Amino acid sequence: MASIRLKPLVGVISDVQQIGPHLFHTAGDKYLRALTLGADVVPVIIPAVLDDQAIDQWLARLDGIFLTGAYSMIDPAHYNESKVDKPYDYDAARDDSAFQIVRAVMRNNVPLLGVCRGLQDINVALGGSLHQAIQDVDGKQDHRENKADSTEQQYAPRHSVQLSDQGGLQNIFRTATIQVNSLHSQGINRLAEGLAVAATSPDGLIEAVRIEAMSFGYAVQWHPEWQVTENPTQKQLFEAFGEACRARQSIEKK
Repeated sequence: MASIRLKPLVGVISDVQQIGPHLFHTAGDKYLRALTLGADVVPVIIPAVLDDQAIDQWLARLDGIFLTGAYSMIDPAHYNESKVDKPYDYDAARDDSAFQIVRAVMRNNVPLLGVCRGLQDINVALGGSLHQAIQDVDGKQDHRENKADSTEQQYAPRHSVQLSDQGGLQNIFRTATIQVNSLHSQGINRLAEGLAVAATSPDGLIEAVRIEAMSFGYAVQWHPEWQVTENPTQKQLFEAFGEACRARQSIEKK
């Protein structure tokens, strides 16, 4: 019997949602599909019931980590602010697991890719802060989607981002400017130490970061996972992540 080529295993952070009377640990289909079809890896959902020892157990078996977007917001108490008066949902279990995962991934230099809330998780985990309502900040545009639009319209390109010379994404996208969608009400305010700005929107909002101490540690504020097989520009990000995971997989086998 021919041997099977084992693809890299990528851990995907989960949200905790109540469905009926029970709690479920969930990850969005669009993220799992993008990892499977865009990065050519096998996604594995990590439950949000971790402690430091459990995280080390997971990382010993994984070749990469993916931080998804989410409908929940990070509790602003983590960056010493009070909650604004907005109808936001919060997920304390996601907060705790995200922060522990980010710090453990950095210690072990495991390839990391974050999307939307995933970018915010990284920034807050490392000591940064967020704009809790970008649309209320002077000089910033409204980055939220129109919920009356169709899903296709919501995920359509909304604005350009400028990729920085030092951020690393120019090497992945092979250009200095790309068009991205925009479906978020929060974003980076104070950038955490150890992060480099990888992209900015026309209003100056940080749209992507690189973790300076890591071989592959990136996060973006937009949603590159959306219909990734039909978007050759955004697919490049998942392909680069997949290559980083395969590189780690090959090193671990030696």
